[in-house]
Amino acid sequence: MSKGTKVYFASDFHLGAPDEKTSLEREKKIVRWLDHISSDAKEIFLVGDLFDFWFEYKRAIPKGFVRLQGKIAEITDQGIPVHVFTGNHDMWIFDYLPKELGVQLYREPIQREFFEKKFFIGHGDGLGPGDKGYKFIKKVFASKISQWLFARLHPNFGIWLAEKSSKTSRAKTGKSDEIFHGEEREWLVQFCKEHVKSHQVDYYVFGHRHLPLEIPISDAIYYNLGEWINHCTYLEASADGVMLKKWES
Repeated sequence: MSKGTKVYFASDFHLGAPDEKTSLEREKKIVRWLDHISSDAKEIFLVGDLFDFWFEYKRAIPKGFVRLQGKIAEITDQGIPVHVFTGNHDMWIFDYLPKELGVQLYREPIQREFFEKKFFIGHGDGLGPGDKGYKFIKKVFASKISQWLFARLHPNFGIWLAEKSSKTSRAKTGKSDEIFHGEEREWLVQFCKEHVKSHQVDYYVFGHRHLPLEIPISDAIYYNLGEWINHCTYLEASADGVMLKKWES
C-alpha cells in the first residue's frame, strides 16, 4: 500500500487531439507530472477524458498513448491506487485499463474521505439542469446496443469515423475559448448547490468544464480541474489543505 501523504486529481488530457505531434508532447508532459507526484502520492484520480476518443474492440484498442499507459502501470505496481473515470469522450473504456494497468474504473461520481474531509468526485458531464440533448446522446452511447453496433465496424473505419466526427470539438480546435458564464448559468455549480442541501460534502471535484475553478458552495468548495491542452492544472489535497496548481508553468 502507498505510504504517500497527498491525493492528486487531474482530468481532460484529451490525448489524440488536436494532432499526433501536439498530443505526443502533451503526453510526455503528463508522464513527467505523474513521475513527479508518484514520489508522495497516496492516491491518484484521473477524472475523465484521458483520451479524445477511445473504443475497446474485443481484440484491438486505439494506437498510441503507450507512455501514459506504461507510467500508470508502473505507479500501480508500486502500490499507489490510480482511479480512472470515464468521460464523455472516452465512455467506451471497458476492461482493458483495469486488467492491464491495474486501475480502478468508475462510470458515475463517487464520494471518498481524505484527511477527515469528504470529496465528491466525478467527470461532471450530464450533471445539473439543462443540456438535455447531450444527456439523451449519452444514454444512447452508453447502451449495449450502440456499443455492439459500433464494434461491428472494422477498427480502421470505426476509429477514423470517430476521430473525424470529433474534429470540431473544443479539444480538437486547441483553442482556449472557454469562459465562465456566471454561477446561475453553470450547470455544475447548480448541481453542487442542490446536492449539498441533502449531502455532507466538503469538496466537489469535477472535470469536463475545461476551466480551472474554485467556487464556494455553502460550506463546501467546488473545484474544476481544468484541462491539459492549455491550462495543465491539477488539484493537490493533503492534511494541510486543498490547492489548484499548474504544472510546468
